[in-house]
Amino acid sequence: MDESKSELAPLAELEPTPPEVDLPPPPPQVPLHQSAPIKQLTTDDDSRDLSCGGWCEYVLVVVLSSVLLLASLVLILFWALYYREGFAWNENPQRQFNLHPVLMIAGFIFFSGFSMLLYRISRCCRRIYVKLLHTIFHALAIPCIVLGFMAVLDHHNLSDPPITNFYSIHSWMGLVTMGLFAIQFVVGFFSFLLLLCCDNSTAGFRASLVPLHATFGLTTFVLAAATALTGLTQTAFFKFGADYSQWPQEAIIMNALALVLIALIILISYAVRRETLRVKPLSYLSER
Repeated sequence: MDESKSELAPLAELEPTPPEVDLPPPPPQVPLHQSAPIKQLTTDDDSRDLSCGGWCEYVLVVVLSSVLLLASLVLILFWALYYREGFAWNENPQRQFNLHPVLMIAGFIFFSGFSMLLYRISRCCRRIYVKLLHTIFHALAIPCIVLGFMAVLDHHNLSDPPITNFYSIHSWMGLVTMGLFAIQFVVGFFSFLLLLCCDNSTAGFRASLVPLHATFGLTTFVLAAATALTGLTQTAFFKFGADYSQWPQEAIIMNALALVLIALIILISYAVRRETLRVKPLSYLSER
């Protein structure tokens, strides 16, 4: 027995000893009642994604669209104040009519156009702030549209002799445009603002509604601009008649406004549908 033990002893000395491993310290225990800080993370860094050409395209589209939206309001105000003797209410039906084109351009074109353009301008804002601004601009358009509609009704009814209501292509297109605008506002306010109170359960529904809402919003804007073009044409022929072909100065202003509206149809449609100009929303994740 002693000899076997002496033979095994050298073998035991040759066995390697396991190396010592330094284990990392355990993570600190965070009490459950303490909430972790919130860190803002973005799903996409749009500023880095845009190339130099993309930035040039973005600036050109946004600046030109903004200038044309302002130009449409300035031109219609200049036309009404300089050529049509300003505004009035029931006491002067002829001047009361001037409120109709000005308020309709302000509501359907100026406020609605900037409302849609905000999704391209506000690249660094949280999504909820952009939605609120989008809603506010559309809400500002509502009193303009209502007062403009009442102004043309009073003008027709108080004229001597009275003018028939809703007989022209312009009036029919206007009714359709106002109906689409009302539906868009109600559905958008309910779906994208009120349903945020139950965000998790309605996220899928709201996401599926976004393309439909964007398509009908752009359709309403294009239809509003087309309705304004028919109204300008109708007014020009009623006012100038055969003299329209003689290039009166007032007609040039009206034609310039028509060109601005056509350019806005092209630019706003391009800005809304252009994929590279879209802004990804900011997402907020918690560090836990």
